[in-house]
Amino acid sequence: MYIETFPVTSHVETVVLLSKLKTKKHIDIELHTDELDLTSSESKATYQEIKQYVLDKYGFKVSTLNIAQTKQECGIKERDNYNKPKMENSKQPNCPKEKEDAIKDAFRYFQMI
Repeated sequence: MYIETFPVTSHVETVVLLSKLKTKKHIDIELHTDELDLTSSESKATYQEIKQYVLDKYGFKVSTLNIAQTKQECGIKERDNYNKPKMENSKQPNCPKEKEDAIKDAFRYFQMI
């Protein structure tokens, strides 16, 4: 049995029902909770967390466009953007070097790169 908790995505939450049966056979299982912790590659920072980190450490704001451009430059896969430009050759401002460096620092802090 599974329950889809994130519609229109491939993410699902698995629900399992365990019950004790009267049987002569059994299997002993030992599970340590530290094995369930996320690895650094599995953890991701949200855009808001990155913005807050840059604001707190460097004292200036970065836009979601700046973060997206820096992610693309670093090869970090992003999900599809549904707010795509209407024109194919529309111009977008490039992320200034100072902001790009601050965002990359945030990526390192959140272990994204």
